[in-house]
Amino acid sequence: MAAPVGPVKFWKPGSEGPGVSVSEERQSPAESSAVTVIYNPYASLSIEQQRQKLPVFKLRNHILYLVENYQTLVIIGETGCGKSTQIPQYLAEAGWTAEGRVVGVTQPRRVAAVSVAGRVADERGAVLGHEVGYCIRFDDCTDPQATRIKFLTDGMLVREMMADPLLTRYSVLMLDEAHERTLYTDIAIGLLKKVQKKRGDLRLIVASATLDAEKFRDFFNQNDTGDPSKDTSVILTVEGRTFPVDIFYLQSPVPDYIKSTVETTMKIHQMENDGDILAFLTGQEEVETVVSMLIEQARALARTGMKKHLRVLPMYAGLPSPEQLKVFERVPHTVRKVIVATNIAETSITVHGIAFVIDCGFVKLRAYNPKTAIECLVVVPVSKKKMHRVNKEDFEKLPKSTVPEMQRSNLAPVILQLKALGIDNVLRFPFLSPPPAQSMVQALELLYALGGLDMHCRLTEPLGMRIAEFPLNPMFAKMLLESGNFGCSQEILTIAAMMQIQNIFVIPPNQKIQAARQHRKFAVEEGDHLTMLNVYEAFVKHSKSSQWCQEHFLNYKGLVRASVVREQLKKLLVRFKVPKKSSEGDISFFFSSCPIHSEGSFQTVSLTIRDDHELHIHPSSVLYAEKPPRWVVYNEVIQTAKYYMRDVTAVESSWLLELAPHFYQQGTVRNRHRGQTVPLLLSSSCV
Repeated sequence: MAAPVGPVKFWKPGSEGPGVSVSEERQSPAESSAVTVIYNPYASLSIEQQRQKLPVFKLRNHILYLVENYQTLVIIGETGCGKSTQIPQYLAEAGWTAEGRVVGVTQPRRVAAVSVAGRVADERGAVLGHEVGYCIRFDDCTDPQATRIKFLTDGMLVREMMADPLLTRYSVLMLDEAHERTLYTDIAIGLLKKVQKKRGDLRLIVASATLDAEKFRDFFNQNDTGDPSKDTSVILTVEGRTFPVDIFYLQSPVPDYIKSTVETTMKIHQMENDGDILAFLTGQEEVETVVSMLIEQARALARTGMKKHLRVLPMYAGLPSPEQLKVFERVPHTVRKVIVATNIAETSITVHGIAFVIDCGFVKLRAYNPKTAIECLVVVPVSKKKMHRVNKEDFEKLPKSTVPEMQRSNLAPVILQLKALGIDNVLRFPFLSPPPAQSMVQALELLYALGGLDMHCRLTEPLGMRIAEFPLNPMFAKMLLESGNFGCSQEILTIAAMMQIQNIFVIPPNQKIQAARQHRKFAVEEGDHLTMLNVYEAFVKHSKSSQWCQEHFLNYKGLVRASVVREQLKKLLVRFKVPKKSSEGDISFFFSSCPIHSEGSFQTVSLTIRDDHELHIHPSSVLYAEKPPRWVVYNEVIQTAKYYMRDVTAVESSWLLELAPHFYQQGTVRNRHRGQTVPLLLSSSCV
């Protein structure tokens, strides 16, 4: 290992230090569809020269010194400073990977783990999967004997701890982008604090934004003497490549941020100097609306004789790859490029030439309401970590940071993982941000209803442990394990795999009618789950052809990914000796079910009947334009102007009573909105 060096100089952490990185606050579930393209201004230099140009290079010895002398190092560094790619290499070069040990680097997102691993492998002249590898859900590209620098998602690190609780192969673990505070980042943080008490030799590096740095340092600091010289954690700030930024506030709030985004874009185009424009919105529908409005106004402006033209381009995860790549194409000097994007353009890609950024000031976050047992995507105001289209007074009212996912998520997967790791008393687990008590109760009740926990909240054997073994939502895992008993394990394997992939149907902005016509060929009256089954079986029947997918407006990469996921899940079913059977049957999500009302909306079945909500079928569902069925099951809910169910299938209420008699019983409830009495299956816990 590197020997200690002389006096160390590093930036003292401030309240708003240099280089606050842009966090992915509008986290998309569709990251598997995203492309990762990095603009490299030093591409003409040698690899070694490029490495030395990075801001983190001048702090190489400082970092190595602090890693040797402290158990935990919290690094503040913005995107582009080189921390993700260089620090693991510095550690390897200093001897931290000797004698078979491994330096691990966690990422919140799969696409980041894969892309950064690829870059580090290139820099070291190694074959990806040998000295440098990655491990993400359903894809392990590592060599147990050869891999010394390993990139993996936070979730995979937690799963590794099920087999090796003390992570004995790792000498250093780096939690990258820890300030994003995803569900599994927080679980990993709590577990690593416990591991460090058992393993004094394990070093931890936490890469964070400034606002969270001191919180991380204090959380991991095991010095309870009050003497600063005995601290076990420390903070180091790395300056990034900074550029001058002018901040503009609105004079007053706007009633319609979509319309305001269009107006601001056109004002910049007409009044400002050269430079492309990037506008952030919350979702695909908003992006397409703004793109259409801008194209219409740009055409009107062109007719007035304005020499500089606009090229308006959408950017979102569901867009076909050729359409996504258009944002990187160079344009003539007489053309200004306008990119209207969701969060995919915030952290997954880097676009050169952007001079103006417009942020709508809202974000789509996944949030869980324990009262209604509904997890949905909700549009809410963003935090102060980015600049937005708001006035200064409203900006000051924004939260300093986004609420950690741990405090706004369904905790059933969390509790199941902790129980599988031998943590019986989950209430005493060292959460960095403790979740709401009601969410914990709701999660325990769901796991009990699934048979994963017994009445004493202990993990059941073998069912509970088997559910925990699946890298899936507990309901998907239980569905797979029970599928053999219902004679439909082959179909359920496919449906479960397809539900892990977002945006199977591709809808190019200029070919919506043609795409809808092709997509209807796969639709069935039972709903979306069997429609997905039809898509996959047709894909296999046509030899997994990319040309066939293109003709039918299907996501080829997504379907290939579903095929890989299916094989991984199949291995687990073989291991657990689930019968290999095929049938026309189906299994339902008994917990997420709704009865219809006479006017076509649905009411949630929740643990608290007084908190009922009306749900509506999402326009993307094959059931949207049809006569609504009496009962449906669904995968998730999106909240915009209404609550919309996505991935919906028609069921019979008698199936729920048959499959989960311990959870439901027949009853009626008075609907407070319409004053009518409707049939309802009640949770046994609220009767």
